[in-house]
Amino acid sequence: MISVLVADDHAMVRAGIAAVLSAEPDITVVAQAADGAAAVAQAEERRPDVILMDIKMPGTDGLAATRTITTALPGSRVVVLTTFGLDEYVYSALRAGACGFLLKDADPGRVIEVVRLTAAGQSFLDPAVTGRLIQQFARHRPPSRSPELAALTPRENDVLGQLARGHSNAEIGEKLGISAATVKDHVAAILAKLGVRDRLHATIFAYDNGLVLPGGD
Repeated sequence: MISVLVADDHAMVRAGIAAVLSAEPDITVVAQAADGAAAVAQAEERRPDVILMDIKMPGTDGLAATRTITTALPGSRVVVLTTFGLDEYVYSALRAGACGFLLKDADPGRVIEVVRLTAAGQSFLDPAVTGRLIQQFARHRPPSRSPELAALTPRENDVLGQLARGHSNAEIGEKLGISAATVKDHVAAILAKLGVRDRLHATIFAYDNGLVLPGGD
């Protein structure tokens, strides 16, 4: 059973998401919170598998709560709830350790999908949105080269560049002329060498280090 905490300062949003998730046989909403401080307290008490976290909340906001939770409770994975107009906050939340983000107007099936993917240890990457988000803020960050990049092979650099553009393993394999299984092995090696938890944070790493340029192909 996947346990979920929903944190949002709008009661109707919380109730709606909780109702959608609670209707699923493999998901249970163990707590709800109206602000970041309550979210942290509920997370520490309940230790949920997945936390759906709003950013703009009174008092302790979702960004601070995300940073606290991802540091103190590595077993709880945070997905940011947002409207697309809050790009800068979403980007900061991803850098604070969130595993992805979900638009508040997402259809119920997408909410359920994201919770299941997150509980399974995956990130929710929507190339059409996440790519634009990261590119927008990468434009304002001078690229810096991390020493971890030197550990990557040329092929791993190629795979990372394609991954950062939002391509799936199958798409990367087709572009590079290798099998999807080989791409999967390369991705696992890349995550280990860079010391990042998932594809989303590998994408952020690639943009931060100038491996992929904003707006580049």
